[in-house]
Amino acid sequence: MKTSFIDYAMSVIVARALPDARDGLKPVHRRILYAMNELNLDPTKAYKKSARITGDTMGKYHPHGNLAIYDAMVRMAQEFSLRYPLVDGHGNFGSMDGDRAAAERYTEARLSRIAMEMLNDIEKQTVDFVPNYDGEFEEPTVLPSRFPNLLVNGSSGIAVGMATNIPPHNLSEVIDGVIKIINDRLGDRETDIEDIIHIIKGPDFPTGGTILGTAGIRAAYRTGRGKLLLRADASIEPMEKSSREQIVVTELPYQVNKARLAEKIGELVRDKKIDGITDLRDESDRNGVRIVIELKKDANANVILNQLYKFTQMQDTVGIIMLALANNEPAVLNIKELLNLFIGHQKEIVTRRTMFDLGRAEKRAHIIEGYFIALDNIDETIAIIRSSADTNGAKERLSERFGLSAEQVSAIVEMRLRTLTGLERERLQQEYGELVELIKELKNILENEKRLYEVIREEMLVVRSKYGDERRTKIVHDEGEINLEDLIDEETSVLTLTHLNYIKRQPLTVYKLQNRGGKGVIGMGTRDEDMVKDMFVCNTHHYILFLTNQGRAYRLKAYEIPEAGRAAKGTNIVNLLNLNGGEKVAAVIPIDEYVTGEYLLMVTKLGVVKKTSVSAYENISKAGLRALNIREDDELITVIRTDGNKEIFIATRLGMGIRFNEGELRPLGRTAAGVIGIRLNGGDRVVGAGTIEDEMKVLLVSERGYGKRTEFAEFRLQARGGKGTFVYKITAKTGPIAGVILTRDDDELMIINSEGVIIRIETAKIATIGRVTQGVKLIQLDESVSVVSIAKITAGEQDRGEE
Repeated sequence: MKTSFIDYAMSVIVARALPDARDGLKPVHRRILYAMNELNLDPTKAYKKSARITGDTMGKYHPHGNLAIYDAMVRMAQEFSLRYPLVDGHGNFGSMDGDRAAAERYTEARLSRIAMEMLNDIEKQTVDFVPNYDGEFEEPTVLPSRFPNLLVNGSSGIAVGMATNIPPHNLSEVIDGVIKIINDRLGDRETDIEDIIHIIKGPDFPTGGTILGTAGIRAAYRTGRGKLLLRADASIEPMEKSSREQIVVTELPYQVNKARLAEKIGELVRDKKIDGITDLRDESDRNGVRIVIELKKDANANVILNQLYKFTQMQDTVGIIMLALANNEPAVLNIKELLNLFIGHQKEIVTRRTMFDLGRAEKRAHIIEGYFIALDNIDETIAIIRSSADTNGAKERLSERFGLSAEQVSAIVEMRLRTLTGLERERLQQEYGELVELIKELKNILENEKRLYEVIREEMLVVRSKYGDERRTKIVHDEGEINLEDLIDEETSVLTLTHLNYIKRQPLTVYKLQNRGGKGVIGMGTRDEDMVKDMFVCNTHHYILFLTNQGRAYRLKAYEIPEAGRAAKGTNIVNLLNLNGGEKVAAVIPIDEYVTGEYLLMVTKLGVVKKTSVSAYENISKAGLRALNIREDDELITVIRTDGNKEIFIATRLGMGIRFNEGELRPLGRTAAGVIGIRLNGGDRVVGAGTIEDEMKVLLVSERGYGKRTEFAEFRLQARGGKGTFVYKITAKTGPIAGVILTRDDDELMIINSEGVIIRIETAKIATIGRVTQGVKLIQLDESVSVVSIAKITAGEQDRGEE
């Protein structure tokens, strides 16, 4: 009994109740569509009796009851069941009132236009075929399916010990999601599931309706399971020639029986659970649903509408379980996994189709090459054929004389006399030229994965343009649902980080604008052995990218960093990031959005530089990822965001600097090691770097609080990898360089010392002087205190506050 039940259960799971993740079909639906295709029931042909279709399907491929097959075909023809029907039905195919379809001997059907996209290229050996149940015919194991049918039309089914309920979606949105993943792969980056959720808004039901909130959608897309509230579309309208009001329902939740809903409302009125309804009429017609609910004169229409939502299926809960067969095994899949399985299927389909087309093109080109040999030697060819006793003898002699293959000699022997005309030869030459180009393109597709992805993308766009439409189901905010990010105000903040990895966030308004030479205000309380090393200005909704001294990358939203008072030391970053032992944050940069064509330029302590696309760091898990391969004695010190066409300036602690063109750096992969940016003298190290833009000046600040600005014209452009030139006159009074930034006159400077004191001053008040000078006093420091970090506030970030 155990063995028999397991066999039965697996048969139900794999061969009956669950859809395949690739084409979104159960075996019965796949067999119906294939049988209709074999009957040549494409959209341009006449309809055929449904009984003929179910009979062919049952007799050849699906040995089950004809009623079960017919019911499955009927559902594929119902516009209120499938978002994009796969069968074009003619006759009575049922209604939203629960009416059954007419008997199969009365109705007729053919394939819909979009169903042809499911079957395209099936004749080109794109899918595997297996013997049918009696071995007389062959049937496909899956359909080529040029669009993600599982998501587009959804599926539901109860197997043994498991069930699936995948809602339908909008074709345009789903294809946009597929294209997003393909574009990311073409750009050598991983797609974040959040990007897909942003593109695919939510289910799109054929009957419309309104989804309340997005929490259930997001849960389903992330985990494969979720629940959502679907509500009928209803409006309150004044009645004609009366002071009364009426509720008009124009869209119902998916798969709600309209007649049963009207009965339920009548029962509620009869049992006095809802008071105030005087009449109910179903005015639905071929143009759409229209249920009119007339109210009493003194009734509160909004109260009654809310009661209808509460007590009837005018508001319904839709459970989502995205369970499907992946590699012939049942699995609960998130939205990204479903799309990836479809893309993998398309890769196989396009590859197999391309191989088929290539074989056919090469075969035809081979034949035409034989024609050319025969035409070039036409007199001798004719003489050999005429003097041969039979066809086989002619073939053998032609093959020996001209070195032709069996296929070529067969074609030559069967060649018609009209081929000898000049026009026919010209046509053959044109065909041969086209075949050569086709063969070249087909081989390129097979050898180049990126070209293969481009072909899939092009085909997806064609399907989208032919069948894409607007959403029918609206998504509105649910008052009972809270989105944490929506509650966070967008404001400019200052983030500070200490050497012991304590971090905090404060509003920029905490820091009052001061004059040069001031004492500053306390920006962070620190322990005796700790000191602040980095600070920057950002928006609370920006991503914050953390790059560590060991070359790893982590990411948080700015608002995820706890806000703390001005004198507080903040939160240890190990409580926010999963850092490895001995790992410290070396560079922190805000990312408002991941833009194609922007780069992160990394600079290490020993002068190594590396340029990598920002998009390479778009998807970072909690565990972080490798951002830079780095030597054991080196460490990452700064990261700059660039557009790839800037000039770079790097300064060292002992007063050297180099200016070179970023174009000398080719973009490298995320895990590459980088190249030499500046060659250092013994004991020296890089303290900072920046990109040069119009009207900018180099601002250098020393450890003893001295600083200056210098025009860029004083630093000559050099080749990357040199030793650079002197940029600062270092004395005992100034101390070594603590930091460098590139500023404009309307920027502001924030300086932080080893005791956590911060001063904010206008850069325009700092003297602009020559290259080899020591600068002016910017901040008063005690003997044991030094400058540890500087930061720039651009004009757009200046939100000046009061102390």
